[in-house]
Amino acid sequence: MNFDLQVTLENNLLILRPLTEDDFENLYKVASDPLIWEQHPAKERSQRDGFKIFFREAIDSKGAFAVIDLQTSEMIGSTRFHRVKEVQNAIEIGWTFLAPKYWGGEYNKSMKALMMNYAFKFVENVLFYIHESNFRSRKAVEKLGGKRITALENQVLDARSSEAVIYQVIL
Repeated sequence: MNFDLQVTLENNLLILRPLTEDDFENLYKVASDPLIWEQHPAKERSQRDGFKIFFREAIDSKGAFAVIDLQTSEMIGSTRFHRVKEVQNAIEIGWTFLAPKYWGGEYNKSMKALMMNYAFKFVENVLFYIHESNFRSRKAVEKLGGKRITALENQVLDARSSEAVIYQVIL
């Protein structure tokens, strides 16, 4: 798989651009809402110290995006691409969060469509690794057509924790 994980993607609602060190404060402002992490095992991400770790991992991943509302130019969240080590014909989309006022509408769907449309130029499978109890994220991925899987191309996928489930969206 040979594609750039740090492109700028845009549609009529959003701009996804590579996350930079300068984005910390604006993104922390969004992430500091405990409601975002309510169904996630890493609830400490709503606190500055916990978010610093998450943010550093995002920068180091070289696949993280700042999600910008096109109409207001405000940062409303973040998401990432991540290579799947077990197979070449897949990419993971994850570590996604949006400000609660953007939930339940077109924003998550629009963001994921931007990312998947780009990814499907290079791979046939997009994967989402979601904590078992994160029903909000699981439902959102199911709305995108995600199907729960445990293996791909005869390779068992590493779920990263005993409580993660994996969803697949195919081209």
